[in-house]
Amino acid sequence: MKILFISSWFPNKLEPTNGNFVQRHAEAVALKHDVEILHTIGDFNQKETFVFDDKIINGIRTLVIYYRNSKNPVQNFIRRMKAYKIGFSKMQKPELVHANVLHNNMLFAVYLKKKYKIPFVVSEHWTALQEENLARTSANIKRIAKFIAKHADYIFPVSENLKNSLKMLGIKTPMKVISNVVNTDIFQIRQTDRNESTKFLHVSSLIPRKRPDKIIETVHQLKANGYDASLEIGGDGDTATLRKLVQQLNAESYITVFDEISYEEVAEKMQASDCFILFSDNETQGCVILESYACGKPVIATAVGGVPEFIKPGLGVLIEKANEKELYQSMQNFIENKITFNNPEVLRRFVIDKFSKDSISHQFTEVYIQIGEPAIA
Repeated sequence: MKILFISSWFPNKLEPTNGNFVQRHAEAVALKHDVEILHTIGDFNQKETFVFDDKIINGIRTLVIYYRNSKNPVQNFIRRMKAYKIGFSKMQKPELVHANVLHNNMLFAVYLKKKYKIPFVVSEHWTALQEENLARTSANIKRIAKFIAKHADYIFPVSENLKNSLKMLGIKTPMKVISNVVNTDIFQIRQTDRNESTKFLHVSSLIPRKRPDKIIETVHQLKANGYDASLEIGGDGDTATLRKLVQQLNAESYITVFDEISYEEVAEKMQASDCFILFSDNETQGCVILESYACGKPVIATAVGGVPEFIKPGLGVLIEKANEKELYQSMQNFIENKITFNNPEVLRRFVIDKFSKDSISHQFTEVYIQIGEPAIA
């Protein structure tokens, strides 16, 4: 089938990693279908009304249109929709639109359905629509999300937790949980030299809800209490504050902070570590959990959002949100080998069977065919 991916978030020159999970979904679908990607985003520093970046990325034609941003949100929305219309005219006409995130950007998918009778599905990733966040999410965001969902043919939340939250919001569109995809070609088991110290790892956007400072402080406390532990921590967020904290703790010899790195480099760090730490206040899924498994490494993570669905016995350890004592105890137990995990091949097989490109492509295709059948008939 000819599939057009559009998304509220997608990697671009202004936000290189934003929505990279959408890009991985598109690459998985492209194993079985003819995929093109269209994305638009505003740029405050741009003089031209529209700038077109049309290229082939990982074998998929990807058109990103930058529009001149302003301080007027209504004007920006109009420009964004105009950019989508111009972009759509440059793409092949799809049989199905795969939209991403129930944000007002995806009103364009509703427009395409009404004007051209093109059905659309939506993959949903947004923490704003999780049950625990709904009270803080604006009524307008929720109203638009419900409107888009009402016109969609299918919705794919990335976790059961998010699916249940969408139902609580009053969305009745058919749903099927389809996770984020893991590149099992990059994230794989590699034999590395055994560390003398127990090496923990954390990679994320480093925003406050990821609590990276608390992970640093916990490793520092372990070290102060005589445990031979080290930590690598980093990502595409505020590393300066974390470096300052490490210096204040005089922990430079056993805690390393790194900036944004490639997926290949993330995989290398996972392969060289002993355990991945995720101490978030909220997660729709936590793809890093699965990436760590694919490298044969267990995970210690907070029981928030969709995380408990992916932390199975023998694969990882669940701890309470914001419970630093429990984080410390779990890491101490790991160092002392008091926790039993499955062997690395079992961790990796769990990912290949359910979350690899082939598996995710197959899961999407089953629904695509179901949606396409009435049109074919």
